[in-house]
Amino acid sequence: MARINTNVPSLIARSNLNKSAGDLGLRLQRLSTGLRINRGADDPAGLIVSERLRSEMKGIQQAINNSERASSVIATTEGYLAEVADLLNSIKSLVVATANTGGISQEEIDANQLQVDSAIESITRISNTASFAGLQLLNGSLEYLTSGVAPSAIAGANIHGVQFGGNSSIGVAVEVTQSAQTGALFFSGGVGTLASSITLEIAGSLGVQTLSFVSGTALSAVVAAVNTVKDTTGVSAELANGANQASGFFFNSTSFGSDEFVSVRRIGQGGAFWQTYATPGGNATQRDAGRDVTAIINGALATGNGTSISLNTPALSLDLDLTQAFATTVSGNPSTFDLVGGGATFQLGPSITTTQQVGVGITSVAASRIGGTTISNARYFLDSLKSGQTNALTKGRAAESNSILDAAVTEISVMRGRLGAFERNTLQTNSRSLQIGFENITASESKIRDTDFAEESAMLSRAQILQQAGTSVLATANSTAQNVLALLR
Repeated sequence: MARINTNVPSLIARSNLNKSAGDLGLRLQRLSTGLRINRGADDPAGLIVSERLRSEMKGIQQAINNSERASSVIATTEGYLAEVADLLNSIKSLVVATANTGGISQEEIDANQLQVDSAIESITRISNTASFAGLQLLNGSLEYLTSGVAPSAIAGANIHGVQFGGNSSIGVAVEVTQSAQTGALFFSGGVGTLASSITLEIAGSLGVQTLSFVSGTALSAVVAAVNTVKDTTGVSAELANGANQASGFFFNSTSFGSDEFVSVRRIGQGGAFWQTYATPGGNATQRDAGRDVTAIINGALATGNGTSISLNTPALSLDLDLTQAFATTVSGNPSTFDLVGGGATFQLGPSITTTQQVGVGITSVAASRIGGTTISNARYFLDSLKSGQTNALTKGRAAESNSILDAAVTEISVMRGRLGAFERNTLQTNSRSLQIGFENITASESKIRDTDFAEESAMLSRAQILQQAGTSVLATANSTAQNVLALLR
């Protein structure tokens, strides 16, 4: 080669030196940042996938934090409810003590009433003050709001969970398809009196009593005797026609539902005339059981218990206490009302969709809201046990007070159990499953975007050697043109 204007070997050496210098810079950048992809040009497809994975990781990480925060809210709520339960148990002991009228003075009853008043006020105070980071928990702020509930059909509604989706409200239609019934037996009246002496065993869900009657006893007297012990048997009686004793009379369980029953049988000698029937003119039998109400709620079959029904689906979870008139009538006309908002919504997934949100209703535990019990067609709550109210201890209504108190204890216990199940089976499992997903997605993102230091270190050594060799070769290529000077000598 004898040309000096164009040094082709130098151009080649310089081009390769630039390539090795760029490769060296790339390796240094990856090793210094710890990332294989620092800009889109490094790996366009990998950048798109890794950014999506990073976004999903952020959503999952926040969902885990949301689950942990929700667990804290539920645990705090349950702690307050535990205090309410303790107060209810203390009231229970006072009610039972007051019922012991043969061994307690009026002064002690008055003192017990003061304690009951204080405990009830404390329960309401807890309801008003229970909070978590400024969020009121038990004053009704987190319960679902209803509109249009017909008191003639629905005595009480407790909404546990609702999925509104994109709707501002949800309609609820309740239709009774099978009426609730008491256990019932019928005795034909004959001439309106007992034909001979007889001893009857009256049995119900509360217990058993034996009643003896002499020949000629009026059926109205038999009815009165049965009703005298109904609190211990759970069985009442009434004439089929109050104006005509010969019309016969019915034995009925005092409550509705499949747990209730009536059993009437004669024991001992006498009373060969006695026979009870399932219905007037029906089959002869000595025992009859009640029946739970069956109802359809928004097209789904609800579970009945006496005159109460419950539904638990992903879209709607609730308990309803139906009135006796509505629960015992199959009319084909549903009772409707609307759920118009409220409740506590917990975001438990990385995407804001209905399927990744859970709604929970936490009702108020104020004394005027718990213990709802229907007594003589009137509905009473725990606050009716306070001084001056209908079921105060000083009014001598220990049995009624006890029924209301038992309903309140059950209500709080069920609420605690429901919240505990939500925390254990939903929040904790959700947090664990999200953690597994977070770990796997993080590993996938790391594999795409992070630097493999072993590989990059090897490539760095190669780039350094190539750069050194390229520099040496470029120097040699630049010096070859000087060989032309030997031709000029």
